[in-house]
Amino acid sequence: MIPPPKLRLLDVTVTFRARHGALVPAIDRLSLDVADREIVSIVGPSGCGKSTLLRLVAGLVRPSSGEIRLDGHVVAEPGADRGMVFQSYTLFPWLTVQGNVEFGPRLRGMPDRHCRDVASRFIEIVGLAGFERAYPKELSGGMMQRVAIARALANDPEVLLMDEPFGALDAQTRVFMQELLLDIWEKTPKTILFVTHDIDEALFLGDRVYVMTARPGRLRDEVVLALPRPRTLEIETSEAFLAAKRRVLAMVREEAQRTTPEPSRLRA
Repeated sequence: MIPPPKLRLLDVTVTFRARHGALVPAIDRLSLDVADREIVSIVGPSGCGKSTLLRLVAGLVRPSSGEIRLDGHVVAEPGADRGMVFQSYTLFPWLTVQGNVEFGPRLRGMPDRHCRDVASRFIEIVGLAGFERAYPKELSGGMMQRVAIARALANDPEVLLMDEPFGALDAQTRVFMQELLLDIWEKTPKTILFVTHDIDEALFLGDRVYVMTARPGRLRDEVVLALPRPRTLEIETSEAFLAAKRRVLAMVREEAQRTTPEPSRLRA
């Protein structure tokens, strides 16, 4: 018997009202399922609604129609069962690493000992043991994102939502963070919905990759990745990886061209 999906979006549409009063569709009748403990990557051209999709699941945006279900329950508002990691370093600058990671459990009224133990566990998992008393301004970009991931995990969410979390990092640090995320996922298996512009990153991390169309965002195609786990960077030279990359890249380029003026029109 096939288990029910962990996360389900059912015919979701999101429409915003522009400044001039017209209704602008951001996402149009989008449906997708994410299985328990699965990593699903979302790619697509800029402005296609990838971040809006994550905000829908987080409960930060309400659908104009359709619904989102997590473990069979309708998502209507933000909750601790969904952890969000943004591209920007959304840490509290007045709190230490320990204080940032403890924040969620303390907000939920957990005992002090529990908060300290949970924070210490995830600080160690993300490789920041010894930096508990450091403040965000004393950390590098990669270290701050590790704190952000630890803070999200400290709430023990059912789903981890990641919106271009490594986009602001240099190439070397970005690769390190990708490997670290997979290591964390092996140790604390979570369902992950991962938005990125980086096709290599999407393929390296994901069990499946969804390609979104240009606005209004719909799902153009699904690419299932038959790549073994645990993964190392060497997999990016395999024929299976390269074939999937060619397929995804071609679709993203086609969608981007739909919204980009031709050079001749730009010169006119």
